[in-house]
Formats: sequence, structure tokens, C-alpha cells
Amino acid sequence: MDQHDTRLLQTPEQRRASDALRAVQSLDGDETLRKRYRSYADRLGTAILMNGLGQALATERAAAGREPKKPDERAHDRLYQNLSAWLCRPEGIYAPNAGHDGDLLKSIIEHDEADYLRAQAEALAWLVWHKKFCRAYLPPADDGEA
Repeated sequence: MDQHDTRLLQTPEQRRASDALRAVQSLDGDETLRKRYRSYADRLGTAILMNGLGQALATERAAAGREPKKPDERAHDRLYQNLSAWLCRPEGIYAPNAGHDGDLLKSIIEHDEADYLRAQAEALAWLVWHKKFCRAYLPPADDGEA
């Protein structure tokens, strides 16, 4: 059985968990980035609930800047990219083969409200796992940081 066959046997929760763990494990060894990333991941779900998916993600993109170089900018960028990869994957709500190039914010704007609500619910479900793995594998932010 190849990897694709194995994924077909997984539940949606297992697929979310697997991707959320992969995203955490893909973070490089920059300790400041890893601390900031954990802190930002902890806050993103609340931002989505308070402001909506589109505004929360636009805030992440803005905090990353055009060319993220500093650890905090890179942490915002990686969080945005990781969630984008999940929602814009081939089986995702904003699949690139559905006429979109994988740009999450553009996809949110161009799709209807039903897709937006599904994407928001899926983002929150993915974040449940992602935050758990961040807490398990990443160091906490120092007091007074981020």
C-alpha cells in the first residue's frame, strides 16, 4: 500500500493531525522563530473567531511583510503558508485545480460565502491539532515577547 492509499484510509481528523504535525516539524532550528511561531499559532484561532478568517489571515500576511527576514516576520509568514497549504491542497476547499493558483487570500475573495464558512471551520479544526503540536514540540515564548 503506497502513501496515497494510506491517506485514503485515514479519517479527516487523522489527515488534519498529520498535516499539522508536518508543519510544526518543518520549522527550522531558529529558536526565536520557533518561540514566536508557537505564540502566533496560539492566537490565530481567537483572531479567526473574533475577526473572521479573511481578516485574520490578512493580518498574518501584513505582519510577515513583503520579504520576511526577521524571526517574527518569518514566523507570521510560515504560519500563513502552513494554513494556506492545508486549505489550498488538491483535496482542500480552495484546491488549485478549481481555477485558483493556491493564493489563499485571493481564493477567499473569489469564492462564495459557503466556501468561506467551510474554510473557516476547517482552519479552526486544523488549528486545534496544530496548537497541540506547537505546545508539544516548540519552546514557549519568553515573558514579555511577541
